[in-house]
Amino acid sequence: MTVVVDHPTRRVLWLAEGRSKTTLAKFFALLGPQRAAQLELVSADGADWIFNAVRDSCPNAEICLDPFHVVKWAGEALDDIRREVWNTARNAGHTDQAKQLKDSRWALWKNPEDLTERQQAKLADIQRTNRPLYRAYLLKEQLREIFAVGGAAGVLLLDQWLRWAARCRLTPFVELARKIKTYFRHDIVNTLTHKLSNGLIEATNTKIRLLTRMAYGFRSVAALIALVKLHLGGYHIQLPGRD
Repeated sequence: MTVVVDHPTRRVLWLAEGRSKTTLAKFFALLGPQRAAQLELVSADGADWIFNAVRDSCPNAEICLDPFHVVKWAGEALDDIRREVWNTARNAGHTDQAKQLKDSRWALWKNPEDLTERQQAKLADIQRTNRPLYRAYLLKEQLREIFAVGGAAGVLLLDQWLRWAARCRLTPFVELARKIKTYFRHDIVNTLTHKLSNGLIEATNTKIRLLTRMAYGFRSVAALIALVKLHLGGYHIQLPGRD
């Protein structure tokens, strides 16, 4: 489903079956051009269909690109490099090094503060023996830190990161830097400036999944939509015989 949530009130405003530009356009059609033009900020992941629907219907809205999805792109670039290094070691007959790299995914992906002692040791070993892979790890972590800083300082760090990634000689990160600079820099700057993310919608989706489990599933999407609106739409229904 496509779910629309209001940031200030944290209410589910609208939801419908389907995940496409056509589906989301139905919400903006219900708002009407005048109210759609009043929207100022919209948080979203990097899906093209969301961007296109917002830009077609909301001429004054700025998109805030969700930090989690940006950092995920960096994690995927890091994983590409890890696999490349692993294949190189395996093809060269360095079986011990290949095994170490194969088991290092979580040490490279997890936030530093969440690493176990074993993962910390593995990361230190990568720092000592595999400079390209460790440089890729630092690029991923620096991008994550940019969102933690936010504001004007975060924008400055973003531009520094783009320059670093563009000349790092690690192809996945060079391509990521080009992608962000070409298509998403403005949206990330909005995120850093307004500190808006998709955290609220992710929490709402978790609640919707919980409602589905509690009901042991639904025979129709309409029934699920009705229950979500009842629970998460901000309604306060006075039941008979209740104070």
